[in-house]
Amino acid sequence: MNSKKLSILLVLALTFTSCLFAEVILPKVIGHNMVLQRYKSVPIWGTASKGEKVTVTFGGQRKETVANDSGKWVVNLNPMQASELPRQMTITGTNTIELKNILVGEVWLCSGQSNMEYAMRKYSNYQSNVKGYRPPEDDLKNASNSNIRIFLVRRKYMSPDSTHTGWDVAMGRPLVDFSAVGYFYAKELYAKLHIPIGMISSAVPGSRIEPWIEASKLEIAPKMKDGKVLEPLTADGGDPGKFYTSMIQPLIPFSIRGFLWYQGESGCFLNETIRYAYKQKALIENWRSDWKDAKMPFYFVQIAPYNYSQAKDVRPHSTDNLPEFWESQALALQLPQTGMITITDLVDSIVDLHPGYKWEVGRRLSLVALNKTYGFKDIVCSGPTYQKMKVVNNKIEVTFSNTGSGLISRDDKALTWFTIAGADGKFVSAVAEMKGNKVIVSSSAVPHPVAVRFAWHEAAQSNFINKEGLPAVPFRSDNPWIKIF
Repeated sequence: MNSKKLSILLVLALTFTSCLFAEVILPKVIGHNMVLQRYKSVPIWGTASKGEKVTVTFGGQRKETVANDSGKWVVNLNPMQASELPRQMTITGTNTIELKNILVGEVWLCSGQSNMEYAMRKYSNYQSNVKGYRPPEDDLKNASNSNIRIFLVRRKYMSPDSTHTGWDVAMGRPLVDFSAVGYFYAKELYAKLHIPIGMISSAVPGSRIEPWIEASKLEIAPKMKDGKVLEPLTADGGDPGKFYTSMIQPLIPFSIRGFLWYQGESGCFLNETIRYAYKQKALIENWRSDWKDAKMPFYFVQIAPYNYSQAKDVRPHSTDNLPEFWESQALALQLPQTGMITITDLVDSIVDLHPGYKWEVGRRLSLVALNKTYGFKDIVCSGPTYQKMKVVNNKIEVTFSNTGSGLISRDDKALTWFTIAGADGKFVSAVAEMKGNKVIVSSSAVPHPVAVRFAWHEAAQSNFINKEGLPAVPFRSDNPWIKIF
């Protein structure tokens, strides 16, 4: 046998051997510095050779399994208590992987478009304080809490040939590119819970909602309660499933507590309303199904005021488009274990699509989680929310929930952005006076009022808040979509 043939045989033999004894490979989300979700079964998974025995040891637990015919394997660690003690995880097959500095605590996935992706490096130069919110300390330079861990999902990071490994401690250089909302949310949670917090950020600037939903989940024509059937949601295009496949699916089934969602500006530019509501419902149910928890918390941000009506677009826009979109976002609150924050006060200019008060956005989301997920019922997590109205003579009496310690005006001036209409449907500016947990609305131009609206304009930044400083939620009493799901 000549040397050339011998070389070929050797190469083939080595290739065959490597196929028989492929190394254990882990998904990108399982790595050094990660936080494992407390109180839940924790899947650890990966690939290996068909039939290969894989052993996972962590925190006194030892789990074994065998890779299936496709080379996939998974073990489930038993639920654990929170722990700030850094520990090592060992995964053994034909090779051994040692993952270091692992904690146990609470893990959240935050997603959406640019305002969720908005990185800490952008916030660092933000000096404005016109709203009276104290800017936080310079966390990029001074962050010192090693119990907050971050994992930034980028499409290239999740590919098999990526060299990206593990999570990062939320300090220094790794924090620069991470979601400011996600980080400040984690910081607030840690301050209250005093256990490790892990944040996964998977967001893409400018993205619509459709790419974040598994494509098949949009091939539905929702039937509304009034019997009307919508066109299939896929009719709106938007690359269904594009980011779901590359940036959400690779995370499944990593154990997490819940989701944070900050997205919608792209939908508002498209003048979406009721169809967006059904897409958001599809996304929530899609992700909950993936993580096998029909009540997994889903908390989201109602987008900020912006002058959409000035957009140079093929679609005509009016100053009502944004309030109608706000209304559509809020419909998700009909689903269990959802929560929403309003940020109408967190803009310095309605020509800025990316308002800079991200530390306050993160804080408000943390209030929702602390109240609804972690049982701190004494924490007020929403501003005044429309409950009902009653016509009393020539005035409308509006009752609110989420009044906290009471209703007030932020600047001690008359309440702004209330309008009222009679049977003709023509809304005019109104006088609004607080009376206990109610607001009495009237106008001399409308002797027989039938409907009231609040903050029903894209530029609305009202002074109406509760004593906890949270802004009232925009509403219209003539809402045609009061209950759709």
